[in-house]
Amino acid sequence: MLTLRQNYLGSPSTGLFHLVLPHETLLLYPSADAVVILNARDLTLIRILAFWQVFPGSNYAAESISCISVDSGMKLIVAAMNSRIATWSLSGGQHDTWRIHSSLVIPRDHVVTTLDSRSGLLAVGTTHGMSVYTLILENDLPTWSQKWTVSLKTPPSLAHFAPSLTYIATTTKVDNAVRLYSTTTGRQTQLIPHPRPVTNLSWRHSPASSRDDLVLYTVTLDSTLRIFFPVLDSPQHLQLHAAIDLYCSTPFSLTSVTPSSAVFWLDREIICQSLQKVVEQTSDLDDVKTRRLRDIVEEGWDIFLHVVEGNIVLTAVVNVDRRPPTLLKHFVIQQSFQSPLPRIPTHLYVLPDPSQSTITLVSTTPLCSYQLNLAEFFDAQPTGLKPIGQFSDRVSAEEAEISYFVRTPEGKGVGVVRKGGSGEAWTLDQANVRLSKSDSWNTADQAVVLDHGRLFATYLRSSSTLTMHTSPPTSITVPNLVSLFTTPSNDDSHDSIVGITGSLDISHVHLPVGTQRDSSPVMLSLHSHHRLPLDAQPSLIQPVDPMAWGMKNEWVEHDALLSISEEGELAFWVLEEREVVLGILTSPSHKDNPGWRCTGKVKTGRQGIRKARCSSAKKTALITPCSDGDELTIWDSKESEFASGLEFRCTYSQPINDLDWTSTPDMQSILAVGFLHHVELLCQQRMTYFDEDPGWSMCWKIDIGSFIPYPISDSIWLANSSLLIGAGHQMLLYGPPKHPSKNTESLFEYVARQNGPLPDYHPQMLLQCLLWEKIELVKDIIANLAKDLENVDSRRSWASVPVERFFSKGQSNRKHQKRYTMLFDGPQETNEDEGFCRPLVTKLIESLESQPLPHLTPNECASLIVLIQTTLEIDEQRRSLDSNGLRYLISMRSFYIVNDRASKPSSSDSPNSSARNTGKRERLRYRDMVWAFHSESQDILLGASSAACNNKMCWFDARALGISIWLNSIESLKSQMEVIARNEFMNGDIRDPTACSLFYFALGKIKLVHGLWRQAAWHKEQSAMLRFLSNDFTQARWRTAALKNAFALLAKQRFEYAAAFFLLGGSLKDAVNVCLKQLQDFQLALAIARVVEQSNEGPVFCGILNGTVLPTAFREGNRWLASWAFWLLHRRDLGVRVLITPLQDLASILDIVVKEIGEPHYDDPSLALLFSQLRSKTLQAAKGNSEISGRLEFNFVLQIARVFCRMGCHILALDLVQSWSFERPTGAPRGLPHQNGDASFSPPGSPVTRRSGFSLAPSLRRKSSIMIDMDIPSLPPTRAVSPEGKPPKITVIPEEPVPDAGDLKARKADLGSLMKSAKQDVQVPEFDMGAFNF
Repeated sequence: MLTLRQNYLGSPSTGLFHLVLPHETLLLYPSADAVVILNARDLTLIRILAFWQVFPGSNYAAESISCISVDSGMKLIVAAMNSRIATWSLSGGQHDTWRIHSSLVIPRDHVVTTLDSRSGLLAVGTTHGMSVYTLILENDLPTWSQKWTVSLKTPPSLAHFAPSLTYIATTTKVDNAVRLYSTTTGRQTQLIPHPRPVTNLSWRHSPASSRDDLVLYTVTLDSTLRIFFPVLDSPQHLQLHAAIDLYCSTPFSLTSVTPSSAVFWLDREIICQSLQKVVEQTSDLDDVKTRRLRDIVEEGWDIFLHVVEGNIVLTAVVNVDRRPPTLLKHFVIQQSFQSPLPRIPTHLYVLPDPSQSTITLVSTTPLCSYQLNLAEFFDAQPTGLKPIGQFSDRVSAEEAEISYFVRTPEGKGVGVVRKGGSGEAWTLDQANVRLSKSDSWNTADQAVVLDHGRLFATYLRSSSTLTMHTSPPTSITVPNLVSLFTTPSNDDSHDSIVGITGSLDISHVHLPVGTQRDSSPVMLSLHSHHRLPLDAQPSLIQPVDPMAWGMKNEWVEHDALLSISEEGELAFWVLEEREVVLGILTSPSHKDNPGWRCTGKVKTGRQGIRKARCSSAKKTALITPCSDGDELTIWDSKESEFASGLEFRCTYSQPINDLDWTSTPDMQSILAVGFLHHVELLCQQRMTYFDEDPGWSMCWKIDIGSFIPYPISDSIWLANSSLLIGAGHQMLLYGPPKHPSKNTESLFEYVARQNGPLPDYHPQMLLQCLLWEKIELVKDIIANLAKDLENVDSRRSWASVPVERFFSKGQSNRKHQKRYTMLFDGPQETNEDEGFCRPLVTKLIESLESQPLPHLTPNECASLIVLIQTTLEIDEQRRSLDSNGLRYLISMRSFYIVNDRASKPSSSDSPNSSARNTGKRERLRYRDMVWAFHSESQDILLGASSAACNNKMCWFDARALGISIWLNSIESLKSQMEVIARNEFMNGDIRDPTACSLFYFALGKIKLVHGLWRQAAWHKEQSAMLRFLSNDFTQARWRTAALKNAFALLAKQRFEYAAAFFLLGGSLKDAVNVCLKQLQDFQLALAIARVVEQSNEGPVFCGILNGTVLPTAFREGNRWLASWAFWLLHRRDLGVRVLITPLQDLASILDIVVKEIGEPHYDDPSLALLFSQLRSKTLQAAKGNSEISGRLEFNFVLQIARVFCRMGCHILALDLVQSWSFERPTGAPRGLPHQNGDASFSPPGSPVTRRSGFSLAPSLRRKSSIMIDMDIPSLPPTRAVSPEGKPPKITVIPEEPVPDAGDLKARKADLGSLMKSAKQDVQVPEFDMGAFNF
């Protein structure tokens, strides 16, 4: 998703070195205290070798490498810094690993000025002389042994071994001479004077000659190249044979005025190898161009390149290898064609490219690489030299270590602040993802950039001066600042610079509109200097990342500051710019708060926060030290009684050094977490109905530790998902791939897919629609999906159901209408559902199995198929399965799908999908069991559950499905327990009576167990058990014996068998305690208690609910389990309230002791569905509903809507908030008047709109048959019954907060009316068949 788009490594200040490998050619040069290794072709970074890796003491010395050398034969890199020399070697099977080879330390006052390494020999030039060292390999420990040393008055600036290693040629910066030294003795053998200083020298390799000929090329300051080699009479003495200057190589028009020029020798071996390939490819041609290329190869021309005033001239010298030297010829190949080089280079090299048929030309400075096509280049074609890569010019200040980055609010400009106070301002080219430097500064304590990086301001603490670097600069005196940042405005009226002092005061500096570098002088103005209106001094104040400010709407308010208290409370602040600037703060609330207003607070409970970063998308990341490392937490600013704001928590063993936010165009947040050598990108994950994955996960990782040894000093997001990383003095810019493939996703696309709105056909969307009884809508979506899959071209664009279909009422009317038509008119053909039918579904499932949908995981694909099958089954069979039963059935089938896939060998998900937690689950969630508990189709559910277990349900299956929790009928439970006991006995090849004894003893079938023991002849306990079970356990003697055996079994840790003997001894309570404490299975305890006590109200059963189930529910924050327990305990008012009310408030009014309360767990939209069902189901439930304030219910609905959005079901969230009705409890039958005569009264802040088909409140359907499950005092009516009731008055929620006390009072008053109406005798007319009008 992100690739390295540009390197900012510093251009070389000296010559380059190269190393040819089998698959690429490396380019090497020193930069600050490191050796940079690049790919010679495209200048991409391969590796950086830091000098302090060899000499750790030089890490903070602020020194630079003076020179390097490369030994091509032994693959060694040698670098020198002052008097220390470090060596690295290339190793690894792919020649891609650089390791420390050896080190060498010379006397401290001998500063190294030049190096050359060849075949294990090392020439070292210092300020005191020249030395040669030999590499010694003993005991696999390479060391350098000094061969000889000579003292020199002037330090050598260049030193090069001859190809034969017999001589060393050196130059100095003082005189104009080249000196030759004998490699064996160190004696100077020759001095070659030059008229001008020598800038470069190189030895020519002569592979065609059998002799070790010495051919030396030198270049002097006037761009004259001289050729030296010996004659036959003096084979060891070099003589001048040719001089190629500007005037003999270029036309008169270019030399009429003394121009700037340079001359370079193109390596003959590399040129000939490349031309040989061209000649072989064009062997059938015989034109002039081909013949010239063939001559260059066959005759061994030496090619020279002259750069003169933006023009290139090619010349050649032939017969260098021939004798006598009088045969030497020099001529021009090509004269004057336009040079693509940016300027006259100081160094130029031709390098082989093993991966290409062309060769690479590299020049410096600036460092540039070109593709050199020799055939076209020699023919003066403009395509002969094509630019590939280019570095910016070298600036010595850019070799200082990076401290941190600052950016413009929109991310289109960035400032680089380096150690020592220097820095640069850069602008981002979004189209090409490249940075270009706009300006720099020499010293500053703080800096900010503005105007897309074209303008910057610096702050000097010594003078307390803030300077805007316009032309001319503008300064203003400000308080002593410790941090400085910019904030954009909401209305584009002006920019602001905000500074924070050491005492956490805030200074606000106003910057006028339209400030430009070349504009007239601007006047900065200090508008305010004050503290935030807080009761206590904050421990930290941080600016808010403004990367989400691109979405500017009038209703969107972006925070500018984040303050953190000592107790970990976050406060968000917005700058009221318009009032501050114009001076119109007249509101009394602003008298003590000139310009800053708090928009929200979140209590995190974290103390000692080390680092914090807040985004303008309302997300805050905190770093807190802990015993295991650093704890990273991500908080949402929307804290309420339903959500603590905590979205993610993770502990990292590595220290976290940096945090930075960015935002996608649709306001999805991405967090960059910077470690020592890598950066992890975290994005928010879409919630799912079944999986409990973390709210955030890593979507990408950038690891620079494999090629850069420096720790990351800072990382910062720029516009268009570009990430800039600083390490040492290098900068790395990551961005979208330059040439993405069809299957490549950008970072923003990936994040949008992980957390954005879901398509209609997604299984999560279909599941929620089925849960909320939108069955007809699901059928339409499935029909559309089938049609889209039939058309291959439409797989890239999917048909969507119109939005209004999600809002339509009466989703199930079509189904009932069709059923009644068939009932009275008989079977008939109808095309009402012709779109959704069995053939269509069968074909669709086959298509999905053969070719899964894109961007769906295997689990999601399997869930989609099951949901389609379930929808077809519901539509076809028309079974008497109610909505709650349907919800349980869907969850049960998804449960088995997940477990089935988890038990199979793992298969890789689709390449563009994120990993999900697909581990095997032990049981259904209590939520799914509660749906079955409230279902009126439990017989069907029990049959479906047995079928899911292949009609061999054991207790493991019953516990996983929650049979003992949701099965209401005691007789059904007894029958199912007998089935379970039989299956436990028949399970496996061994028929063990101990496996089923507990269940049969609970059912009172002791004789049956006795008969099973008769068949267990293989069991060692058979005889003892047959004797023991033959006794009469109605007698106290044998019950006591059974209890003694139970305790003995406990000692042997045979817990289940011990519980069975407790039942045999008549001690149900002890058997239940074993299930709860030793077996940790409260479901088994519930099942035994209900069967033995033959009731749902027995003391042992109620004791389990009060002593185990409710504390467990509060400890785990499981509202579903708590509601179920309260419902069975006949505290149905609490069963309703626990769905919404904070658990702390309920725990304080309970009769039991709740020691621990877990997380609130409101991240389940089905809570709203259950609440809408239960709140008017019974009179107790209505009482509990009346004790819930309208404001609390209103916030609860908003929380569920946010959960829908987190799940990707944004359209369902909109449907929820527009269709939810805030019902008042009422018991008046439809058409009867209200007892209190005031039908328009409603709780304040709660709209009394009638519900549509979304939440499906039972109160709309069952008001006339509400269950009376509480005592109602007989009170006379206070007023006469009115002839007809008034329609409820629609109220709008006001913006001001409404006190909950009045709302509760109104609800409780209306509850009295409900109780009165429930007590009232209502006459029901007799049944009249004539009313049907048959």
